[in-house]
Amino acid sequence: MSIKPGNVDQYLESGCGRCVLGGTPQCKVQSWTEELRLLRRTLRESGLTEELKWSAPCYTYDGKNILMLAALKESVTVSFFQGAQMKDPENILEKPGENSRFARYIRFTDIQTIALLKPVIPGYIHEAIEIAKSGKKLDVSNDSLVEYPQELIRMFEANPGLEEAFSALTPGRRRGYLIYFSSAKQSKTKIARIEKCMPKIFSGKGWNER
Repeated sequence: MSIKPGNVDQYLESGCGRCVLGGTPQCKVQSWTEELRLLRRTLRESGLTEELKWSAPCYTYDGKNILMLAALKESVTVSFFQGAQMKDPENILEKPGENSRFARYIRFTDIQTIALLKPVIPGYIHEAIEIAKSGKKLDVSNDSLVEYPQELIRMFEANPGLEEAFSALTPGRRRGYLIYFSSAKQSKTKIARIEKCMPKIFSGKGWNER
């Protein structure tokens, strides 16, 4: 286990910092402190490198993103970046949202669930590492998401937290973002728009909302 810059301990103490509730009892992270610490202990035993990315604990292998640990309003999740390619023998992987194509997560709602699934988590991590090492990518060339800009899909691949937040938006807000991103002619402009809108997406707002 190696640790790169990024204070995961601070995340557990104060939250992700993406909203004004950070460091308060209302912060989602504070609601799941014990569950997050238990899962972190298991993930740190996997041999992956732990770092803080996109304001949440991220675990990588040889520079490749493998999974993230996150606190949601009603659960804690271990999200696999390429979870859609995993076999899921225990049938425990879920889609972050109906439009999710890449990420899949395991949802935990209490300590008992963590204890029950702890023996199978290493196997899932091992498969995720093997997929990352193979370089295999999910084929979305004939997918229903063709209207999604490739720049956004690549951002989803790199950040399942973004895909999860985007999928949780209302259909109208998602459509608004897609039109806004796609209307840019140059790829670098699309990327800049996506990066600029990420805080709003994580906050559940539309691209033109304050």
